[in-house]
Amino acid sequence: MTHPVVLKTSQLILAGDVKGAETALATIADTEGDDALVEILDDIAPKDLLAVMRGFDGSKQSVVNMVVTPEQFARAVVLEVRYRDQTHAALHGMMNAVIFRDEEMTAEYLEAIGEIEGGYEVLANYFGERDDELLAFAMSGVFSEDYEAEHGHEAKSISWLNEKIDELDEALHEGNSIAGSRPKVSRSEIADRDWMETAWVLRYELSDIFEQIVITLRDRLQRRVDILEESAAEASQPKQASATAAEDEESAL
Repeated sequence: MTHPVVLKTSQLILAGDVKGAETALATIADTEGDDALVEILDDIAPKDLLAVMRGFDGSKQSVVNMVVTPEQFARAVVLEVRYRDQTHAALHGMMNAVIFRDEEMTAEYLEAIGEIEGGYEVLANYFGERDDELLAFAMSGVFSEDYEAEHGHEAKSISWLNEKIDELDEALHEGNSIAGSRPKVSRSEIADRDWMETAWVLRYELSDIFEQIVITLRDRLQRRVDILEESAAEASQPKQASATAAEDEESAL
């Protein structure tokens, strides 16, 4: 039998009261225990679970984020794309709050996400504007100290992007140059409970998933090149409509 709080949670979220939904679930943990809440989360629709979790991060914890299992979290987090958050800030904060609540389980959460459909895209989105830095880490094994987030791929030229794609292709085709290399820095050296530590765990503990994230980012670079080249081609075309309009104007005179 479905617990009444499942329906109550759905109704509250539908009404826009996400805080009320989180409180209702937290009450279950207080009155029936964490194990009871974990069982209930299995019955909560992933979209409702995501709605509750994405409002919390390391600065404001939720009991839901503290007990959600890797499988439950993965089913919910892949729906983050529905929010069309271009910065992925909510995704980033929510993931950090969950995957680093217990460092021994970080890889387990990341693996669960990587193994679900749409998981690679979610993990790529998690890095947000740090994708350039992540790719540098993929190829060099170290994190750059002169990275500037404001100089993202949107501002890069076609030639720069093509050069980066070629470098990635070469690294990906060299067998284990990305996934199988030994760490140049230890996890403790970059343990920020944030994107760098996440990247380290992915590369050295979940190398197959990490390589797929790199491929995902490489494909995004290629799409960016295609868009720029298409725009450049359109800009180079003669403006037939304008010319025709000018001729018509002269004819009218």
